[in-house]
Amino acid sequence: MKVLVLGQGGREHAIVHALSRSPSVREIHVAPGNDGMSRQAVCHAVSWKDTDKILQLCLKNEIDFVIIGPEDPLVDGLADRLRERGVLVVGPSGHGARLEGSKIYCKNFMAEAGIPTARYKVVHTVSATMEAARSFTPPYVLKADGLAAGKGVLICHTLEQLRSGAVDFFEKQTLGTAGTSALLEQFTPGWELSYLVLTNGQDFQALPIAQDHKRLSDHDEGPNTGGMGTVAPLRISPELQKQIDEKIMIPCLRNLQKHGIVYRGVLFMGLMITDAGPSLLEINCRFGDPETQVLLPLIENDFGQVMKSLATGQLVPLKFRPMSAACVVMAAPGYPSDPKKGVLIHGNVFDETPSSYFIVAGAKKESSSSWVTNGGRVLCAIGLGGSLKEAIDNAYVQKAKADWAGVLVRSDIGKKQITSPNEH
Repeated sequence: MKVLVLGQGGREHAIVHALSRSPSVREIHVAPGNDGMSRQAVCHAVSWKDTDKILQLCLKNEIDFVIIGPEDPLVDGLADRLRERGVLVVGPSGHGARLEGSKIYCKNFMAEAGIPTARYKVVHTVSATMEAARSFTPPYVLKADGLAAGKGVLICHTLEQLRSGAVDFFEKQTLGTAGTSALLEQFTPGWELSYLVLTNGQDFQALPIAQDHKRLSDHDEGPNTGGMGTVAPLRISPELQKQIDEKIMIPCLRNLQKHGIVYRGVLFMGLMITDAGPSLLEINCRFGDPETQVLLPLIENDFGQVMKSLATGQLVPLKFRPMSAACVVMAAPGYPSDPKKGVLIHGNVFDETPSSYFIVAGAKKESSSSWVTNGGRVLCAIGLGGSLKEAIDNAYVQKAKADWAGVLVRSDIGKKQITSPNEH
């Protein structure tokens, strides 16, 4: 088969990496891709916004199906436009992608489906936010309605912080149109997990549970990021697994069907596990980043066949390898607010072993032998192992094979999962 992957970040390189190990996949094309994918795929300097050029790319290269990586083209309805032209696509319709494209729509969808989630109120102005805050307790959670590249969620410990965040959203318009409306949410205490499933809109196949590390610094301190590392699989009790499926997944799929929403892709549930059970924080409409980096290596099936079947609306029963995976993110200085580009990377980003390798997220090749930073999250050091500890150790050994001035790395990825394996 010939596959086209749309996107250019770490998630897309992880997808390309998995496809490169699929016996059924003969050629991998990616648009626009990045230099790290060049050994495994043919990169094309084509933007997803140019539907006609994407279609030409599919026809010229006899592409069997397309995997859309990022959320923006999905929310924009690219999957619909490609399907209308007869192209098989892994990715939900634009209507389905609204679950990620609008947090207000998503919250209303959850409420309609009876899915447990935090109490919330829709706000549009600073004064409305402060008035609504009177019925909430700190810390206050303010979420921009639209896509904000991971910068749209503020956790405010005081009313002053909340006011400042609301001024940024509504008056300074720091997030543009994404922040013209927002949700004020009651903070939900507990611990988080990432639950991703492949679904055709009626049934689903769950992937192993992953746990992300969102804060920039060790001990979960510092600002929120797109994710500084992940581990999988996370072991949970059969009772909790049953609650997640019965209280969240099944009602979600029923509501998709009720609204006639076409969904052939990934549902990514961001869950908070509370004393009262699972509560749904958000729904994403694609593979997570950096969850993808640790989930795809665990799939034993031919990944190309799994994706091709999903594009046709069929689900393949998944089998998983009896192993663990860890991802340690290496970020540019200044991340997440102002990442520095063009910083020289020391080391070989193509250095790999059977149990460790790099996924390239935001790096580019400047010459035949030199690489520089080209984004916030630059490299993902991946480790595999028979145990979670072995996988984490291998990821940190891999991490040591590259370096640059001001690199930001957490040293405690997966430590909680090792020290308290039965906590969950």
